[in-house]
Amino acid sequence: MKRFARLFSELDATTSTNEKVEALTRYFAEAPSRDAAWAVYFLAGGKPRQVVKTASLVGLACHLAQIDYWLFDECYQAVGDLAETIALVLPRGDEPSDVGLAEWVEDRLLPLRGLPDEEVAKRVGQYWWELDALGRFLLTKLVGGGFRVGVSKLLVQRALAAHAGIDAKRVAQRMMGYTDGKTMPSPERYEQLVAQAEEGVPEQRDAGQPYPFFLAHQLDAPPELFAARLGPVDEWMVEWKYDGIRGQVVKRAGRVWIWSRGEELVTERFPEIEALAQSLPDGTVLDGEILVWSEETDPETGEVRGRPAPFALLQQRIGRKNLTKKILAEAPVSFMAYDLLEQDGEDLRGRTQQERRTRLESLLQPTAFKVSPVETAASWLEFASRRERSRDLGVEGFMLKRLDAAYGTGRTKAEGLWWKWKIDPMSVDCVLVYAQPGHGRRSSVYTDYTFAVWNRAPASKEEADAVVEAIARKEPPQPDALQLVPFAKAYSGLTDEEFRKVDALIRRHTVEKFGPVRSVKPMLVFELGFEGINRSGRHRSGIAVRFPRMLRIREDKPLHEANTLQDLEVLLGL
Repeated sequence: MKRFARLFSELDATTSTNEKVEALTRYFAEAPSRDAAWAVYFLAGGKPRQVVKTASLVGLACHLAQIDYWLFDECYQAVGDLAETIALVLPRGDEPSDVGLAEWVEDRLLPLRGLPDEEVAKRVGQYWWELDALGRFLLTKLVGGGFRVGVSKLLVQRALAAHAGIDAKRVAQRMMGYTDGKTMPSPERYEQLVAQAEEGVPEQRDAGQPYPFFLAHQLDAPPELFAARLGPVDEWMVEWKYDGIRGQVVKRAGRVWIWSRGEELVTERFPEIEALAQSLPDGTVLDGEILVWSEETDPETGEVRGRPAPFALLQQRIGRKNLTKKILAEAPVSFMAYDLLEQDGEDLRGRTQQERRTRLESLLQPTAFKVSPVETAASWLEFASRRERSRDLGVEGFMLKRLDAAYGTGRTKAEGLWWKWKIDPMSVDCVLVYAQPGHGRRSSVYTDYTFAVWNRAPASKEEADAVVEAIARKEPPQPDALQLVPFAKAYSGLTDEEFRKVDALIRRHTVEKFGPVRSVKPMLVFELGFEGINRSGRHRSGIAVRFPRMLRIREDKPLHEANTLQDLEVLLGL
């Protein structure tokens, strides 16, 4: 744990990409394979499962530190991070032990699951005494399921490649599925990541292993500049951008595997796709989008037309462990294929987009798989005009792919060109009503906000001001009266300087504290952007939005002119 704690400290102390890669490379050069296997898992995004409840950790820390809960809470409010607060309030322990990361995880933390609460508290208390403040911080993050670190999977791959002296793309291929929680990291799996290989010799992979996903960049230029920036329109393949789950369907050795872009094996969640893929030849890998597809009949012509259903319907499938007949009937999924990565066992990623597309259409034409339709137009401006229909079609805009582009690795511009040309987000003006601290370097700043809209339009500025004063006096809202209704949370979109200014206002105008959350006197209006909107029985507002983010602080907007629930209802119909 000492070595991993030192690495965490080095990564947390710098924003330099090169310095982070150097720190990671040093760690992999020093760490035993068993420890390095777990380090790769956590650093690349593997999620530790919570094995101790937060309330138990707080109670244990208060007991060991011999302080009251209210004092711990005051410390928490000042520090902003639970694990850091625990590490700071605990008395100094013994000299840190030399137990390695793997032993901590496999022999100490994982066995805590299922033990009686008293035994868990006893063991965690003993473990804290063996660690210094940084070690306690990391241990608490791991047992609480909240470990995060400021490195990307790409940086981890670069560091492993530098350590092993091999191509980073080869490491990326080997790492596919490494953070899937169904398989525990091991020294053998780590050694496979960094093993030497001859150039040009195909990688030996597990039958179900997918390929690294190729990701697109956002295209923000006006369409008038596309010709100068991208070249002629006939050099590109243009498809609609669907709002589903990016995935790969792998058919090898007579079996089917379905992987999400997050490298999670999701085969069991989508039995319709698994059954459909059984007809594919062995040695086939498809790239595409998992969607709930709805069929609608035109009442005038009788024509049956299909379109993707809102993402919220797909979410019902994602969060269910047991897929009942009712769920399968209400949210039937389809796989919209748009690329062929492997055919007859041959890796096609180095072939051109045009060739892969031709092969894809030929392969899937006799099957029930959907193939993403290619749109054609005489100019970029004509595409821009057609893109305005995106919301009517249930899509997010266009995907642009160069016909001569290979299928790359990750989000890079060097290995081919894919662009996502998304429609502008929906937006509303809303009011900040709750705030809580962020994570990592923002753990001491209030950056995570809850926003509200009016339940109806205020009759006047005075009526809105009366609501604000009632909130400041902690008076509960009357059911039929004017009130602010929370509907969305967001934590991105502002600069560090803007976050600091808002943080200062939040601290000066806090109405109440609920653990790490503060209710704030309504005084700031924000323009909030989001990609989609749908009804939700789980939210008080009855509405949920997708990918909300702060576009700007509306210092020019008076509070009583913020949007209403009725305005959100209008957006539901778009």
